Amino acid sequence: MKYYLVAGEASGDLHGANLMKALKAEDGDAVFRYFGGDKMQAEGGELVKHYADMAFMGFTEVVLNLRTIFKNLKACKEDILRWKPDVLVLIDFPGFNLKIAEFGKKNGIKVCYYISPKIWAWNQKRVLKIKRDVDKMFCILPFEVDFYKQWGMEVDYVGNPLLDEIAQFTPDLNFRTRHQLGNQKIIALLPGSRKQEIERLLPAMLSVTDRYPEYAFAIAAAPTFTTSYYQQFIGDKKIHLLFNNTYNLLHHAHAAIVASGTATLETALFTVPQVVVYKGGTVSIAIARMLVKIKFISLVNLIVNKKIVTELIQEDCNTDKLNQELVQILEGAGRAEMLNHYSELLNLMGKPGASQKTAKLIFQYLNGN
Repeated sequence: MKYYLVAGEASGDLHGANLMKALKAEDGDAVFRYFGGDKMQAEGGELVKHYADMAFMGFTEVVLNLRTIFKNLKACKEDILRWKPDVLVLIDFPGFNLKIAEFGKKNGIKVCYYISPKIWAWNQKRVLKIKRDVDKMFCILPFEVDFYKQWGMEVDYVGNPLLDEIAQFTPDLNFRTRHQLGNQKIIALLPGSRKQEIERLLPAMLSVTDRYPEYAFAIAAAPTFTTSYYQQFIGDKKIHLLFNNTYNLLHHAHAAIVASGTATLETALFTVPQVVVYKGGTVSIAIARMLVKIKFISLVNLIVNKKIVTELIQEDCNTDKLNQELVQILEGAGRAEMLNHYSELLNLMGKPGASQKTAKLIFQYLNGN
């Protein structure tokens, strides 16, 4: 079978790579072409466009980059028609992928969607377009099944693919020595993988480092940027910069400050107490506050449907509040409470196997089973 995958962010690249690996196990004749990243490329097939050229954060940023977005959409559609895949496998990235789903449906191509768009957060009527354009939806959050059922759509819950990735992870026994981290406890800084979020969040994260000389601070750096790019924010501070080492960093971290997104859940699954931060453009945030209908922004809190981790959003993401919350999770009752709540989260998440289950369901669907 010919599989055309579209992933537009670092997390989609990770999940896409695991799904490709599982699809190869199901389908010995699997051939891949995709919009994605380095991890997907390592699994073989043909990379058409890297996600680094596609990810824009917030309403304002999307508007400012509309020309690039439309150019990428046009290129993707033309490439799909030329290649004639048996199925489109769209991975999250709804602003782009819902348009590709509509295009695929109109052109008689089967459409599978892996990792549901967060339509439960805002503009829920988008589910009607999903019902029309998506043949199979595979969800990774337990509450999404009931949400879709309310709109008359049956979906498959496959578990969370992060569990697959973490289960495959083998810690580097020489990690501390290799990166000259010594014996100090580590506070991990995860500012995200997109330029806009790094530039808004990393300065705030770094602003608290001087208050904790007894800790080692390390940044989980995105591979799409250079050391010199990060150095402009670090300046003369003694901060460790680690590329392609996020899981090793989390494995050794004592606490973390994390950009809202997939990384908050990864951090929790490694049982690292964390403070979640988010900053968007002024206009984007104003629009979001009018439209978004959820109580939390972090996946950790959303899954358990209560506050486990503190979320510092926009003007609350500042030095004083970051320091106040970080102190709470470094030692004592606040730390113990968060770790206890993580146990509840782990029970809800279930066991690894999302990629294999999704691959099996896609292959069965394509074969009429």
